[in-house]
Amino acid sequence: MALQERLDRFKKQQEKCQSTLTSIAAKAGPSKSASFQKTTPVAASPLTNPRTPGPPVKFSNDTERLQHINSIRKGPVGAQIKRVIDLLLEKRLAFTPEQINEACFVDVNSNKAVFDSLRNNPKVYYDGKRFSYKSKHDLKDKSQLIVLIRKFPEGIAVIDLKDAYPTVMEDLQALKAAGQIWLLSNFDSQEDIAYPNDPRAVIKVDDDLKQLFREIELPRDMLDIEKDLQKNGMKPATNTAKRRAAAQVQGISTKPKIKKKKHEISKRTKLTNAHLPELFRNLGS
Repeated sequence: MALQERLDRFKKQQEKCQSTLTSIAAKAGPSKSASFQKTTPVAASPLTNPRTPGPPVKFSNDTERLQHINSIRKGPVGAQIKRVIDLLLEKRLAFTPEQINEACFVDVNSNKAVFDSLRNNPKVYYDGKRFSYKSKHDLKDKSQLIVLIRKFPEGIAVIDLKDAYPTVMEDLQALKAAGQIWLLSNFDSQEDIAYPNDPRAVIKVDDDLKQLFREIELPRDMLDIEKDLQKNGMKPATNTAKRRAAAQVQGISTKPKIKKKKHEISKRTKLTNAHLPELFRNLGS
């Protein structure tokens, strides 16, 4: 009985709703009634013809990139500092902390140790908002480079110039080719030293004097050379004692490598490959 009563009640509600809709259509007039009849199937169409579901949403697989960023930010402070300094050296631009984060994934603002280390690093300049690379010598081009080298008649180490600006090494070679500077290697450390060459000072040396100079035997140890220079009132461009002490602390051997003498083929060499005459064309008759 309860079910029958509910069905009767539902039918009455439907009849009441139908009569309400009919009265509304009659009051609206024939034009609106027609439009209502036209729009009614459109509203009912989604129920009879459900819309075909679209393709499933695909999310980008960015797991590897996120893992890479996470490994950088959880890495040692020194490694993060190196990434930032390499960026500043390469781009030669001033970067905000946000721009550094976008470029090399080092979050400077969120890591106080990284921020303080960058701000106090001798290779980094911080103006309160941006970080930029700071070289030992503030140079912009070749003209400023030659002016600086002429201020050091005793020579200036190339290693102190190589990060001044991007093309400094090419400019050093160009100045050398033009005869404006000398690039000489240090005998002990094998580092290049740039010396100014004043074109106004033209000096001619006799061949006899050159021969005497070449016949002078120099000490084999760089320490003895530096002592002789100091005895004659000259300041050595190197400090071998200090360099060797630092090398010993780091466990680097300071003994020079002995170069093996190449055995060239001569007339006395026993020829065992006589069937290959092209190997011995350089021998004299």
